Amino acid sequence: MQVLVVEDERRMAELLRQGLEEEGHSVILAMDGKEGLAMAESHAFDAIVLDVMLPGMDGFSIAKKLRASRNQTPILMLTARDATEDMVAGLNLGADDYLVKPFSFDVLLARLRAVSRRGPIPQPVHLQVQDLLLNPASREVARGSRRVALTRTEYSLLELLMRRAGRVVTRESLIEAVWGFDSDVRSNTLDAFIRLVRDKVDVAGEQKLIHTVRGVGYCLRGEQV
Repeated sequence: MQVLVVEDERRMAELLRQGLEEEGHSVILAMDGKEGLAMAESHAFDAIVLDVMLPGMDGFSIAKKLRASRNQTPILMLTARDATEDMVAGLNLGADDYLVKPFSFDVLLARLRAVSRRGPIPQPVHLQVQDLLLNPASREVARGSRRVALTRTEYSLLELLMRRAGRVVTRESLIEAVWGFDSDVRSNTLDAFIRLVRDKVDVAGEQKLIHTVRGVGYCLRGEQV
């Protein structure tokens, strides 16, 4: 298996390379975020071991860019941050699994084998919830026979909610996914954009699809609660 390891702590990077090579894997190291993204975009890997806190570009941003470009190489994220919202953010952005430092190398190997067996995640031809239809290839959105015109930011929010349909997406996850991990966008800005999306998707007389989960975030689902 050919593995890209993106890790800026040299000792950790060398330990990972040595351990993976001893297990028979071919390893390429990248020591900062921009180099890691460039390597991931220009070479075919079986899996990516991706640290979150990186110079140049953080791991969340790398995962977001790779998934946006339809690169579906399995990603195992590494981080010293174990807050639930960080894990949710990484998974929402396209990571396949999440490992908190410090970790056992045997656990890393097991997780890496698991994500690599899944292979590239097939992308659906379209996303649909009730009569709301989104085409990721053309970026077209329709509600029944009515076409929905969205701005780039509005589209990104709706696509994320549709990909997580039926599940609550936290405010923090939405902000990090759409504006970036280091963004200073505030919660009230997110609320304003969600209101704009609602005005276009949930027009009068149609079933409400975008629901507010107070104190947590938003959920797109067909049924009322």
